[in-house]
Amino acid sequence: MAGLLDGLRIPDCGLDWAEKRNSIASVSAGLLVTKTTASVYPWILSTVAFLMVNAVSNAQVRGEVYSDGCMGRTGARIWMFVGFMMAFGSLIASMWILFGAYVVYKTPVYPGVAIFFQNAFIFFAGLVFKFGRSEELWE
Repeated sequence: MAGLLDGLRIPDCGLDWAEKRNSIASVSAGLLVTKTTASVYPWILSTVAFLMVNAVSNAQVRGEVYSDGCMGRTGARIWMFVGFMMAFGSLIASMWILFGAYVVYKTPVYPGVAIFFQNAFIFFAGLVFKFGRSEELWE
């Protein structure tokens, strides 16, 4: 799964992109998280999901590294699944707030849009940070 962005061709520009892959993924994920504005409670769930998904390495999910412990590979997969479910849940909750509280009642829509984009940016930052990095440097 870490090779999701491996097929992406980036112009050379005199830089060794393979060496800087983890830095680029970290910075772009951080930029997506910092582009948030208003805060209402779904962002807390989204941030916890971001941390849960990225706490488990892809090698642990595949069972290559983590085989001991209480649940082993199955526990790592359950942990990541729960993290993704929380991320999707917070994204759906932010859409509910956007449409239920702001669009339907024809009040100023900006706060609802800000809540939705805050959660969307945290969700996509988690995906970029999880699947955009190469874990080969950790081994």
